[in-house]
Amino acid sequence: MQTLHKILQDSGRQAALQLDVDREVVEAAAAYMSDEQNGIGFLYSGWCQAALPHRRLADHKGWQLESDQVCLIIEPGMRRGSTGEPVPVGVPYGSRARLILIYLQSEAIRTNSRDIELGKSLRSWMGKMNIPIGGKNLQIVRDQMERISRSRLSFEVKRGNTLGLTNQNIMDSAVFMDPSTEGEGETYMHMARLSEGFFDGLRRHPVPLDEAAIRALSNNSMALDIYSWLAYRLHSLNKPTSITWHGLKAQFGLNFGQLKNFKARFLPNLHLALAVYPAAKVVEQDDGKGIVLYPGHPPVGKRTISLKS
Repeated sequence: MQTLHKILQDSGRQAALQLDVDREVVEAAAAYMSDEQNGIGFLYSGWCQAALPHRRLADHKGWQLESDQVCLIIEPGMRRGSTGEPVPVGVPYGSRARLILIYLQSEAIRTNSRDIELGKSLRSWMGKMNIPIGGKNLQIVRDQMERISRSRLSFEVKRGNTLGLTNQNIMDSAVFMDPSTEGEGETYMHMARLSEGFFDGLRRHPVPLDEAAIRALSNNSMALDIYSWLAYRLHSLNKPTSITWHGLKAQFGLNFGQLKNFKARFLPNLHLALAVYPAAKVVEQDDGKGIVLYPGHPPVGKRTISLKS
């Protein structure tokens, strides 16, 4: 991947397209390297280790995902039903839910406040991420915002011989617009207040992400997950670390039945994540049993991060 980035820098996109590299990877790397909008996003470290489903689940079903140290359980929330019985809204899923969560957490860190303005602000940010809010996208964003606002999380974190459990909502409260009276620039939810526990965890363990990388991967939920995971993991390593395919499947491929099908999906998305993370080095093991992560710099240097006290 270093060769790709060097050729893009020295000779440009057309020269890079002559390499034996998937065109989508070249385009992602080119988009990232030519992006001149400087921006930093933030994500709670727990989300970097255990993420949302990629596809929609049945609305009544919960979601459980485990990594080496973290287990995330998401319970779907309920909304008022027309027959007098509450109905489940389902857990959030896909790339749009991930982008909304990155926005919420980035704004909370930037403003040092649990109260987040949505509406026009979210609309503008989604546009920056190459997701224009209109038509079908508007409906998807509304749906994911409601799922996020009503769902409940359980994080189990393993530290040596101890197991810590945290139950929390993402949001304590939200102000919704009446869809029948929405203005052209509104996006259904107007204001959101992150829960105190969620905000506290974010403040203590924020992982900085490069917005240019998020932009380049904005339509690909698995590539976003892999990039976030590498952003969290690589700079904390002190030696090359092997991860088996079975371990990767448990974290990134819960919906895949066979390991070979997961590998066929994971590797192209790993290459996309590496295309927008030039400092990262990840290779397949010689014995074919997994991948090797090498210690490296985070995607955003410490000197470029300025958090409000």
